[in-house]
Amino acid sequence: MAASKTAAKQSEKKPGRLRRLLQSDQFQMQTLIWPGLILCFVFSYIPMYGILIAFKNYTIGSTMSSAPWVGLKFFQEFWHDPALAGVLRNTLALNGLALLFSFPAPILLALFINEIRNVRFKKVVQTISYLPHFLSWVIFGGIVIEMLMPTGVVSSVLCDLGILKEPVNFMAKGEYFYAIYTIISVIKSVGFGSILYVAAIAGIDQEMYEAAVVDGCGRFQKMWYITLPSITGTIVIMLIFQISSILNTGYEQIILLQNPLNLAFSETLDTYVYKIGIAQSRYSYGAAVGLLKSILSVALMLIANKTSKKLLNRGLF
Repeated sequence: MAASKTAAKQSEKKPGRLRRLLQSDQFQMQTLIWPGLILCFVFSYIPMYGILIAFKNYTIGSTMSSAPWVGLKFFQEFWHDPALAGVLRNTLALNGLALLFSFPAPILLALFINEIRNVRFKKVVQTISYLPHFLSWVIFGGIVIEMLMPTGVVSSVLCDLGILKEPVNFMAKGEYFYAIYTIISVIKSVGFGSILYVAAIAGIDQEMYEAAVVDGCGRFQKMWYITLPSITGTIVIMLIFQISSILNTGYEQIILLQNPLNLAFSETLDTYVYKIGIAQSRYSYGAAVGLLKSILSVALMLIANKTSKKLLNRGLF
């Protein structure tokens, strides 16, 4: 009898499971992410209700509920759109070039920044490389357009070197657009994109480099056998993100460089959706194209992640 009373008193004193959870350090740490989750839910998940527009013939005067249901009409219309082939070609070409040049550029810059021993010079290089990222595309695009005009610095230099016989308006030549866009994208993003890789390199155990020096390895050998393998995880994750966004070029930078003379090479899915959905007020059609693009992006991410885990045993999840 006495033993049962003692057990009852101990159970009363012992805090409940919920109370222990609320008092745990892990729970208190996890509460720090709640504001981010709430913002994500409010601004990312609640607006998904608007996806219904893609399946309805929505106009400004109607509401979401009163708009007539049309099902997959706008998806089929986009599939048979004569502009689809050219738009898809430009989108894949620009993103393919970005995957070929813009993706490895920050990795190479981070590797060379890591090899700079003069701290002051290292900071100067980082500052110069980061600066274009902080210029808006309006300013940066305006500078590029001015430089590539017939009276711009590029034509002047090429004429002085004898490469060109007469000035050329590069922005009026559609066949040059892919190269122009790729070059300026690398210039604008290479510095800021290298920050993540520089941080990953900083976390490498320095004893590995010391052992490599003892074994007689040079700088390039250390980069190839130590630095690159150590940041493979970061590279793989960023590569998966790059592949998943292969249908996204962004519309701001494209539309700033776009003109009627290079339209056949500069019209992408993003600019097409902007012009059709906003400029022509075909909201349902634009929403259908945007939804289809998002579904394909998720599918590409899953495929890239599965392939990466199978080949390299690394992935997002």
